[in-house]
Amino acid sequence: MNRVREIRKERGMSQETLARYIAISRKYLSMIECQHATPSISIAMRIGGALGVSVDKIFLDLTSVEAVSYPKPIRFIDLFCGIGGFRYASQYAFDKLGLEGQCVFSSDIDKYAQESYEANFGERPAGDITKIEASEIPDFDILFGGFPCQAFSICGLQKGFADNTRGTLFFDIARIIKEKQPQAFVLENVKNLASHDGGKTLKTILEVLRDELGYHVDYHLLNALDFGLPQKRERIIIIGSKKPFVMDWNFEIEKRKTLEDILEKEVDKKHFASPEIVAKRKAMHTASVSPAIWHENKSGNISSYPYSCALRAGASYNYLLVDGERRLTPREMLRLQGFPDSFKMVVSDTQTRKQAGNAIPVDMVAKVIEKFLPLAF
Repeated sequence: MNRVREIRKERGMSQETLARYIAISRKYLSMIECQHATPSISIAMRIGGALGVSVDKIFLDLTSVEAVSYPKPIRFIDLFCGIGGFRYASQYAFDKLGLEGQCVFSSDIDKYAQESYEANFGERPAGDITKIEASEIPDFDILFGGFPCQAFSICGLQKGFADNTRGTLFFDIARIIKEKQPQAFVLENVKNLASHDGGKTLKTILEVLRDELGYHVDYHLLNALDFGLPQKRERIIIIGSKKPFVMDWNFEIEKRKTLEDILEKEVDKKHFASPEIVAKRKAMHTASVSPAIWHENKSGNISSYPYSCALRAGASYNYLLVDGERRLTPREMLRLQGFPDSFKMVVSDTQTRKQAGNAIPVDMVAKVIEKFLPLAF
């Protein structure tokens, strides 16, 4: 089993270029990538050198992988935890697999998110992770983190993650992984991470995790819509383990929620748009389905769907309207992200909307964790 094609594409290298560089035919390279041929050690070494990745991270010997053995309990940390999306997702996955999970550390810099997390999980997250020494964090088995995407500085000296990622919040994930050496991690980020800085940001992240920190890594772009949530929300999920693995990114979804499942029956008048806004919307657009979420883009064009476009933390309150008439309530926004109705809303509507917009799609991430855990341990 190998990841030649995946890593070649990460490097932006064509099949023809790589074949020419390592002095084999393109046809033979294609056979290697399709798992129809096993290269000699010398060719494998040349492929690794051309792609700048150690051979063991490209060619996986799954026959030597030990049977699944879980710690009891599985200890995890919840970085950039927000209001606990990973906490819910991991618990759903643990329950499905019959495992016990224990959160031993959580962190978020936002005081309102800390309040919501504490109200729902009984513990207040630590603050600014950049000011917390990795040695102060309890030992753990798996790291969860939906880290903000910031600009990466790609240094010419290429001295490793300390130079390439310092000043970004990914650096803090990397330094904690380096210090604590967990078995695995699951990270989440926005779709644009793949194209940020011409792809250099994602390339740096993967190189740090694979080459600097020594993990087997995979990633995929997923959409909450495909996981039974009526919200088009595309996110990159990055998974890694000390143990070689091959992840199947196809998922079976048992139950799909519709807008009817999400929308509240009785809604306070404060959530309705002004008559002027409603009249303007309806003069510009007629929906073909109901209920529908009407979406106004930055150009002022309006479209409607039987699902919501991605929630945003800082977007205009009016850019998503239910049937062109009212805004989503905070509870509806939480439901769109997969949060249960038992989630306690203890901050203002404004802060709850922001928190929902920053959260992960719980159902989607739960499915990833459920499938990944047996591969990682």
